[in-house]
Amino acid sequence: MSITRRRAEMRGLRFAAALLLAGMAALPAAAMELQMPGEATLTRQIVTGPDSYPLPTGAFSDGTLPTRTVEGAVVRQAWRIDGDGMTTLQILRPLRDQLDEMGFSVVFECQDAGCGGFDFRFGVQVISAPEMFVDLFDFRFLSARRGTGEQAEYVTLLVSRSGNTGYVQLVHVGPETAEPLPVAPAGVAPAPDATETAVARALEETGHVILSDLDFGTGATALGDGPFESLEALANYLRNNPDRRVALVGHTDSVGRLEANTELSQRRAAAVLERLVAAHDVPRAQLDAQGVAYLAPVAPNLTQAGRDANRRVEAVLLDSE
Repeated sequence: MSITRRRAEMRGLRFAAALLLAGMAALPAAAMELQMPGEATLTRQIVTGPDSYPLPTGAFSDGTLPTRTVEGAVVRQAWRIDGDGMTTLQILRPLRDQLDEMGFSVVFECQDAGCGGFDFRFGVQVISAPEMFVDLFDFRFLSARRGTGEQAEYVTLLVSRSGNTGYVQLVHVGPETAEPLPVAPAGVAPAPDATETAVARALEETGHVILSDLDFGTGATALGDGPFESLEALANYLRNNPDRRVALVGHTDSVGRLEANTELSQRRAAAVLERLVAAHDVPRAQLDAQGVAYLAPVAPNLTQAGRDANRRVEAVLLDSE
């Protein structure tokens, strides 16, 4: 074989190798799992798509929360981290480091007051209690992005805690054709008793719990057909603790007169009481129903999101006498 021909073949091999390496570099990296710290349990997952999500990009200031609307397949998850007593930074930092390794870049990061405190908390979308708990004086938030154009992906993390229990809300927005961000423990579905445990914990630790999945028509007092996980969980708690009593307390937004809203909130609470008695065999002696209209808001009534949050029924733990 001539030297000229051998050199040509070597150049061809080098060129082919370069193409192969370039092609390998262009392939997507193997999927990495986002490892939740500590003893983490997935307590709620909501998958929608196509959907839009207002991605927070800055702190609440001058009456406004800066957001960017992103679209795609949206996965919302609530995780509970039991008994480790970790600080919010100890929870967030390893998650942030893993996102960095996965190619995400931080868009915005803040801590409680630096985020805008109360206004920020009620300006962002948050999975309702008891699955997600946010201490207004001890929470952290992060939003991040990976990729560009139609292939861009976004992640937000909201981290807080109550006592020794940590809470993480993770929202992932990605292309509809892409796989959702894998989070370990991989493939875990909500634990069958997760809602029941969360309701019991909220009652015992904070004295009340929002029954967040109840469905009333606008201005109506009739409770939807259900089933409602929160009612089943509350019923199980009361049947297992016959010495416990709860008051079902109805709340409204501030639209309308106080008298009308008081009656509406009272009748909704009464509808929940009757459902617990009739469908869940809870003794009537363990229940009471009251309405307080708009006198105990959990969010400002200045926005639609705030009014939606204020329209609720809570279970309040009473003394056992």
